[in-house]
Amino acid sequence: MTDWPIFDRTSTTFPLYSRANVGEIFPDPISPLNASAGFQANLEPGWQDAFVACKVWDHDLYDKAVDRNVLPAFGSYLYINMSLMRLFGVRVPGMGAEAVDLQYFGDMPGIPSYESERRDFDDSPEFSASAGQWLMEEVLLAKDLATYDADRAEVEKVRAARPDLAALTDAELAERITAFADLQRRLFQHHIESSLKSGVGLGAIGQLAAAVGKPELGLTLVSGIGDVDSAGPSTGMWALSRKARTGAVAALFDGGVPGLPERIAASTDPAIAEFRAELDAFLAEWDFRGPAEWELRALTWGLKPELALHTIDRMRGVGDDEAPAVKNAQRAREREEATAIVRAIVAGNEELAGQFEVSLAAAALWLRGRERSRTTSAMLVHELRLPALELGRRGTAAGHLDDPRQIFMLFADELPAYLADPGSFTGTVRERERVYLELFDYEPPFVVVGEAPPLSEWKRRSDRTHTAAVAGEIIQGVSGCTGVTRGRARVLTDPDDPSALEPGEILVAPITDPSWTPLFVAASAVVVDVGAPFSHAAIVSRELGIPCVVSATDATGRVPDGALIEVDGTAATVTILEV
Repeated sequence: MTDWPIFDRTSTTFPLYSRANVGEIFPDPISPLNASAGFQANLEPGWQDAFVACKVWDHDLYDKAVDRNVLPAFGSYLYINMSLMRLFGVRVPGMGAEAVDLQYFGDMPGIPSYESERRDFDDSPEFSASAGQWLMEEVLLAKDLATYDADRAEVEKVRAARPDLAALTDAELAERITAFADLQRRLFQHHIESSLKSGVGLGAIGQLAAAVGKPELGLTLVSGIGDVDSAGPSTGMWALSRKARTGAVAALFDGGVPGLPERIAASTDPAIAEFRAELDAFLAEWDFRGPAEWELRALTWGLKPELALHTIDRMRGVGDDEAPAVKNAQRAREREEATAIVRAIVAGNEELAGQFEVSLAAAALWLRGRERSRTTSAMLVHELRLPALELGRRGTAAGHLDDPRQIFMLFADELPAYLADPGSFTGTVRERERVYLELFDYEPPFVVVGEAPPLSEWKRRSDRTHTAAVAGEIIQGVSGCTGVTRGRARVLTDPDDPSALEPGEILVAPITDPSWTPLFVAASAVVVDVGAPFSHAAIVSRELGIPCVVSATDATGRVPDGALIEVDGTAATVTILEV
């Protein structure tokens, strides 16, 4: 693999692809090294393994004419094969293609109906039976996350045993970049399995809530469940923000976040020293977290602490009554009340009552499992990122690279030749980086049917125009978390500098991967352009107790920054009250 930008072949058997869902967790173009040694290289086979483990088909179903059945890249932007995802829904009893569209992808304008692509072999009594067995035994009757806990323990051992990278040879660094392929494939398999199980569980509880005449309780029943890994950084940052509200630590923050890490490190004040120790512990635990963290080239909190300190700075202005634990407890009470309501309704129906209890437990378990597996996978991604950066630093010091991150412009199979003669790649990586950075201005087609259009036909973000919504206009989305609130809209297009978000404002964002979620503590509600009921924005909103609307198409373009808006998470609407 050396073609650049990456345009994988499309399947004629499974021809439908979408940016939905993957655009949330991987919003940017993928770098060559990550595509060939990291995320795409290992998620593709892991995802294929996951479908087979769910017993919906065997490996022989995949299209042998293409290299990437599930996760191809077009213009180096990743896509999910919707044909295969829908087929999964068709073969799982009680699910269906439409449920897959809603639970995993939210609103997808312009996507063809499933019936337009139905294949003769889609309906399979044999595989529906085996998928039904999987559904009962491994989803609904599952009792714990032992497999995911074991994965976490294994990756934590890898992290704890991380060698002094500066002491490794170039060859040893290159070897470490590719050393975890088998483990990464397994972790990604488990992540996809938990994601599929999470969607099934969430769909089951939603169907039961609707069946008893209480569809509005579907999301409330899975709110405030606790032990959700993606909410962990919010709790840690909250504790740090309390220390940064008064005294010497507050004075340092008042001086601005730029240069703050250096000022903290240089201080001899006892209070600041105590804060520094707690900050160091937080960064050691969450060093892998950051914007677009599954991209090897991304800057994480460990590499750029200012990213975390910006969010801590925003939290300083939030009152103690808005603590994550307080809001989570409120959501937990609402969940318990909703559970009691449904239990009272089904009390006279033993079969329905049993289905409710099983579905309720499974939905909560697999929402936790999905976030645990996602976090564990991101931890291991960081173990590839660090040796690559060390190799890049050496190349920069020797004059072969302009910047350490140019190392990510190499493909994995080029690493041996690079080690032998790094200077021969200077022009290659420089040109690839130029193209890579230019790709950020391209707007990937949301849906691809058949062949992906060439880059020359893609729209440019810099040419994009928006029609701002006016007072009284309503943007319809999909419910991520119930509740109603009013506030000023703060439109942010990335989490790198959250300094514009004031406590109590409503965060309007294009996507929200886990690096965004600590901002939810300061926000009174969240509105996201894309996403589905079990996306990170929705799950964390339900844990932190704030209304959330996902799949609010082009909200970042239509909602004027600073406008007074009302977010109704139950009705999934965003109303412009005052511009």
